[in-house]
Amino acid sequence: MDTLTPLTWTLSLAIATFGGIVKGLVGFALPLVMLSGLSSFLDPWLSLAGILVSVLLTNVWQIGRQGPGEALDAARSHWRYLLIVMVAIFGAAQLVTAIPQDAFYFILGIPVVMLSLLQLTGFRMSIPPERRTMAEWTIGLVSGLLGGLAGTWGPTTVLYLMAIDTPKARQMVVQGVIYGAGSVMLVLAHLRSGILNGETVWFSASLLPAALIGMGIGFKLQDRMDQALFRKVTLIVLIVAGLNLIRKGFAG
Repeated sequence: MDTLTPLTWTLSLAIATFGGIVKGLVGFALPLVMLSGLSSFLDPWLSLAGILVSVLLTNVWQIGRQGPGEALDAARSHWRYLLIVMVAIFGAAQLVTAIPQDAFYFILGIPVVMLSLLQLTGFRMSIPPERRTMAEWTIGLVSGLLGGLAGTWGPTTVLYLMAIDTPKARQMVVQGVIYGAGSVMLVLAHLRSGILNGETVWFSASLLPAALIGMGIGFKLQDRMDQALFRKVTLIVLIVAGLNLIRKGFAG
């Protein structure tokens, strides 16, 4: 594992706190914020390991915030999406050290930015009820593959939930369930791949308190937002996240 200096520890904790704030505010983007920030000064595989404990346990908090009944209902309503995301994440994560990720950053980043910009201008992407089943399988597969290979399946999931007009409170629950289930598979997959091991797990666990503190701050901000503002802030975060993925694709 990389030797962490006081400066890199401080930066890592600050990034985890900011990632938690963003997740508490809009329900996603913790992996994007943490992975892009940590990988700017740490080994990429240590950076990936570093996000795993925080991703898992912040999603547990997000699920529990609305109570188990809401979470179970969300799981039943979106079981197809959940299933394909979990299977695809576990399978794709086994290839993460063997496949160049540049292309996947472009594949995810460019559509996310384009679709989010369109919606900010007033365009409403909508999935009619008769096409929802196919959309769940298709978008869920794409999300899971990108989650396993690039460590994030949030942007495509959020675009899907917005396309089926999911209200703010419900969206936070559904996101928590989908990300929670996916993060369990991601942790298991990287225990198997060796990225999360006896050394790196301690670094990952050390970032959790900062992420939880940030998430608490984000929840307080999110509770004050109405649906229209929540939608706008979510789209802006998606655009920033998508541009960062494109940047990472160019950086190689």
